[in-house]
Amino acid sequence: MTKGIPHEPTLTPAATVSALGGRTALVTGGGSGIGRACAVALADAGAEVHVVDIDGEAAKAVADSIGGVAHAADLADPAAVAALPADADILVNNAGLQHVAPLTDFPPDRFTLIQQVMVTAPFLLMRQTLPHMYAHGWGRVINISSVHGLRASAYKAAYVAAKHALEGLSKVAAIEGAPHGVTSNCVNPGYVRTPLVEGQIQDQAAAHGLSPGDVLSDVLLARSPVKRLIEPAEVAAAALWLCGPHTGYVTGISLPLDGGWGAN
Repeated sequence: MTKGIPHEPTLTPAATVSALGGRTALVTGGGSGIGRACAVALADAGAEVHVVDIDGEAAKAVADSIGGVAHAADLADPAAVAALPADADILVNNAGLQHVAPLTDFPPDRFTLIQQVMVTAPFLLMRQTLPHMYAHGWGRVINISSVHGLRASAYKAAYVAAKHALEGLSKVAAIEGAPHGVTSNCVNPGYVRTPLVEGQIQDQAAAHGLSPGDVLSDVLLARSPVKRLIEPAEVAAAALWLCGPHTGYVTGISLPLDGGWGAN
């Protein structure tokens, strides 16, 4: 060990990603889909999990199933964000919503709402949890971005703009957090089997007179060599890995889980 240069603790082969006992996690959008899968994975790894969702009943159901704590919160409301716990060691910014329309017809109020939930709320949550992480010399910020944080699709102006903004915010947090033992990373899945995506499939099928299967294969997965939706548990596994003992040097990245979309 070079004198004066800090090193990560020596890891034994027995050190595994499951060693999150004593850690506290906060997961937004935790009532369903990716958020629920992340909450379950973190709890299984030993963390105490705060499950945040606009649907209080959904948050309670997930929290009850994992021994966590439920919070009903509208993340578009800064006061609701401020009321959430500030002592999280792990922050998973996952909550999101979608609206599909041509840019020229996109409702400005819907655009603003999507930025509030998917950019401003993660900023506010980082702002109030990072001091705790800094004080304890360890923290993990996991931003559930999207392939649309790295590239664009037509008719998704607000979502694409928000995910690109989250990517930049994550990198700033990585740079500022590095001296304090805090990492910040994005996970970038393609289309995930969630209620949000399944709703998009039904909407596009109705709008274009296609079957749901044709929408999936010919529209959503047209660029993806892997012709299936990714499962929420697969996204959660990547998020959990980023909290593990071998990832202290992994920060400021965007981790594509896109079935080869970006390579095609």
